Amino acid sequence: MGQILAIDYGKARCGIAATDDMQIIASGLDTVSTPVLTEFLKKYFSENKVDEVVIGLPVDLKGNISEVETDILKFIEIFEKEFPTVKVNRFDERFTSKMASFFISQSGKNKKQRQQKGLIDKVSATIILQNFLEQRTR
Repeated sequence: MGQILAIDYGKARCGIAATDDMQIIASGLDTVSTPVLTEFLKKYFSENKVDEVVIGLPVDLKGNISEVETDILKFIEIFEKEFPTVKVNRFDERFTSKMASFFISQSGKNKKQRQQKGLIDKVSATIILQNFLEQRTR
């Protein structure tokens, strides 16, 4: 069994989270600049067995899709050509950034650390992945 990777895709940077090999626990992995995301994934996949990826679906409170979805769909096209054996899942990412900010604030980080957008992206990816795992077991 391989890992499941989550991507909180953004125009500037992407938060990345991964499960353990038993696909039980999600952990923050990294924050990667969006232009180098595919190269990062190539290297990661060459060193780790990854069965699936979960990519956040940016939906607002009214159910409207965010404008970044266009970029995400282009990325998915490239991803599926580069990694045809890795299953792509989408998962609603509503509130993940707000939840990430809250959890970071509760962790005892100082104000400067809490405002690091890369940290928020990585924690958001972790929340997306953990929620995906919990939904699969229901």
